[in-house]
Amino acid sequence: MTTSQQTPYAVTTGDLAFLAGLTTVHTDRPTLQAHARDSSRAVPQGLPAAVVVPASVEEVAETLKWANDHGVPVSVRGAGTGLSGGAVAYRGGIVVSLAALTRLDIDAENLTATVGAGVVTSHLDDAARPYGLMYAPDPVSSEWSTIGGNIATNAGGPRCLAHGVTADVVMALEVVLADGRIVRTGSRTVKNSTGYNLTGLFVGSEGTLGIITEAVVRLDPRPAGHPVAFAAAFSDLGDAGRAVAAVLSRCPRPESLELMDSNTIGLVAQHFPDEDTPAGAAVIVGEYADPHAAEYASALLAVCRQHDAETVTGPRAENLLRTRKRVNPALSASGLTASCDVAVPITRLADILGKIESLSQAFGMQVNTFAHAGDGNLHPAVVVPNGDERALEIAEDLLGAITQAALAMGGVISGEHGIGSLKLHHLDAQYDPATRSLQREIKALLDPHAILTPGRAV
Repeated sequence: MTTSQQTPYAVTTGDLAFLAGLTTVHTDRPTLQAHARDSSRAVPQGLPAAVVVPASVEEVAETLKWANDHGVPVSVRGAGTGLSGGAVAYRGGIVVSLAALTRLDIDAENLTATVGAGVVTSHLDDAARPYGLMYAPDPVSSEWSTIGGNIATNAGGPRCLAHGVTADVVMALEVVLADGRIVRTGSRTVKNSTGYNLTGLFVGSEGTLGIITEAVVRLDPRPAGHPVAFAAAFSDLGDAGRAVAAVLSRCPRPESLELMDSNTIGLVAQHFPDEDTPAGAAVIVGEYADPHAAEYASALLAVCRQHDAETVTGPRAENLLRTRKRVNPALSASGLTASCDVAVPITRLADILGKIESLSQAFGMQVNTFAHAGDGNLHPAVVVPNGDERALEIAEDLLGAITQAALAMGGVISGEHGIGSLKLHHLDAQYDPATRSLQREIKALLDPHAILTPGRAV
């Protein structure tokens, strides 16, 4: 189990008094405990010395300048919904919470929004709705996660199949570097071929290169027409995977296209007995949001039937779409969950599903697999009895084997959750030594004293 590192610098009472003169500082134990970990299974070695809550980019800059001068490690926190251990606090370090950075301005005419890092993702989408617009990326945690964290991990979500991931909508950033310098990248224009793409460098950097304080993001017109849900149940996991690949090559792209295996559906049924529980090895479910949605859904289901599916429309399909949204709450209610976040090329979806099934049998542990099937992003999860360290070790080994299988199929070790601390040991398998060296050189250039999220992501 991955833990955080110990700070080489002991924060003093005088330091805390100095910080309190710069910004809001909390040192009470309940606040320290609440900010010490994220939603992952990563466990901190101890509590931070302080939680700092800047109210402006200038306060963030002054805080980082102090931390850089004193060699104090900094963890960056939005809402703590991360699943890779990237926001776990450092013992004796400081946590910089971006919760107070909540600027939110909609520019409907230019189809953009200027948004602070602490704005909750769904709040941005809600603010765009009266203008007939939407913020497209929709991580499952959108009701709680914040824009800053979404950008830092390049978050995805079901709707990203049709509209792209977070990186595709970020136009410009305001970032504070480790030494306190404030830089602004990108532009508000549709096109921009000016210099290096520094915006792309910071998106997905997980707080290791700088702290994102504000962003300009693109808004999309909200789809017209009444959404139409569809679902198809398969008796074979491979058939489900092959159907997804066929659908994407032959049908208009749906708004979302999700997958649940029978283990996952059964787990949801345990905690939500009212849910629909179709028989079979897997279900794919999604929806179209288009004036031609009914026609498109019909064509998609016809392709599924060619792959031996029992197809579903109407209220039952809508119920199955709700079932998919209840997977994460069901996992949370089941206890300690070990999970991974791999992605493979669409044509290898059937192969990785089959490999997960065989590895589950080989390790003797049930894997609950659910996925953003339309973009090949899978979330295999193992529920481990609380306190059973041996079972957790086996689960970690099983997830490691799944990750290696995804890499062997041309995939990646993270599709949307980031690397954090939990997946760091897999990076050398994904990248060659020269690429890994370049990543570390970029980190050293922008953060030479290694105060920003040290020992994670790269």
